[in-house]
Amino acid sequence: MLTLLRTLLLVLGLLAGLLLTTALVSRRSLPPRSPVMQSEALPALTDTTLARSLAAEIAAHPGLSGIHPLADGHDAFAARAALADAAERSIDAQYYIWHPDTAGRLLLQHLRRAADRGVRVRLLLDDNNTTGMDALLRGLDAHPLIEVRLFNPLMHRRLRVLNYLSDFNRAHRRMHNKSFTVDGQVTVVGGRNVGDEYFGAGAGVMFADLDVSAIGPVVATVEADFERYWTSASTYPLTAIVTDPEQADVGTVPAGDEATQRYRVTIANSNLVRHLHAGSLPLVWAPTQLVSDDPAKVLGQVADEDTLLAPLTQAMEAARAELTIVSPYFVPTRVGTDALIRLAASGVKVEVLTNALSATDVAAVHTGYARYREALLRGGVKLYELKRSATVVATGHGGVTGSSGASLHAKTFTVDGHRIFVGSFNMDPRSARLNTEMGLLIDSAKLADQLKEGLAGQAATAAYAVTLEGGHLRWTTQEGGQTVVEDSEPQTSWLRHLSVRVMSWLPIEWLL
Repeated sequence: MLTLLRTLLLVLGLLAGLLLTTALVSRRSLPPRSPVMQSEALPALTDTTLARSLAAEIAAHPGLSGIHPLADGHDAFAARAALADAAERSIDAQYYIWHPDTAGRLLLQHLRRAADRGVRVRLLLDDNNTTGMDALLRGLDAHPLIEVRLFNPLMHRRLRVLNYLSDFNRAHRRMHNKSFTVDGQVTVVGGRNVGDEYFGAGAGVMFADLDVSAIGPVVATVEADFERYWTSASTYPLTAIVTDPEQADVGTVPAGDEATQRYRVTIANSNLVRHLHAGSLPLVWAPTQLVSDDPAKVLGQVADEDTLLAPLTQAMEAARAELTIVSPYFVPTRVGTDALIRLAASGVKVEVLTNALSATDVAAVHTGYARYREALLRGGVKLYELKRSATVVATGHGGVTGSSGASLHAKTFTVDGHRIFVGSFNMDPRSARLNTEMGLLIDSAKLADQLKEGLAGQAATAAYAVTLEGGHLRWTTQEGGQTVVEDSEPQTSWLRHLSVRVMSWLPIEWLL
């Protein structure tokens, strides 16, 4: 047995060495950036249909932005599609992930149709998740009014692991931002990428997520921030990176299958579409501030005190009564754990909702949370973990309820019931120091109350309340009207338990 183990380790070592040698030998440098990278943002004109329809309300609320939360996935897709269809001047979209699945293909087709009408479309994608999309993006970029750029691109287009082996320090830093802005008048910002799991399409695991649509002065700051990324040192034209001339026309990508047609009908009947047709979309008017990382953060050129973490920490530490955090990847670190415990000791009610081990899509991240779980509980922080057996449902607060197939993806927090953050920032070291992030800080008791009500409604049946009893962790929930108590990570196989235990031994917290 020992001989077999040694042989296996030797083989694995030889394979790793061969792969590393291949990566180093085949390392490809980024191409030089050309002056053509400079691109001016179009002015926000007042003569578009969107501008005219919004002008009176914006004028009636000087200095405030109008916010509409997009908690339901169908509404979130409908908002982007409806805005693309209403565009007359420009669409600027910036995303970490854009899957070429049902929702992703449909939204690309909305962009293409907008360009066919004469709308200028700019699509900025982080290159980490564009595997298999080169031909599709080339076809889109070939349109005279569409330009696609890649952020922090990867030169090995097929065997992408080679990029991380040969250029790890650059390749593992990513643009995690998400925004969708039309005609300089309306923007959508939040936690969602573009794909079926974010928009309630298909039959797989669905993400419980949160975006907001916004009008008013904050839109101009989002546009300026997009421009900063569009022309940053880490952004390259698609054609400078993807040299294969093959193209796929997004207009002919199959989207007529039965599942796609069902999804089209669902979107057409969404609550948001009904509000749009009736001209009755409810808005909350509130002081709203964009907070965003400098794109130079991925080059390691931004000090910690100048990252997005600084204003978010300041906002959370200002809590005097309550702080509610919702984060799918919650890795508080020792510094963050101590800060939350200090708040709790000062009388602040601190609550955290994150994914249970069974619900998370990144098991390694759970190790970075689990090691601080007991300390947080001893320090008075209340912990809740979303069940995998929850289902994302259409509610006013983006709730989840008991059934099957959910994972938390929303990134938000509220302070003292009057301030709320909605954005892309996870409470983990990766968001804090490696990836670029963005979001909105909104001073609104109404929106903060909606989040609190949603959490209160979910906690009993869709999540486990985690407690520490006699030195042992307990997970308590309601199922079928009965209280259920577990004394180990619920709904989790022994193999997943083992893998998390092994990963907890590795010094990888800074990467999580």
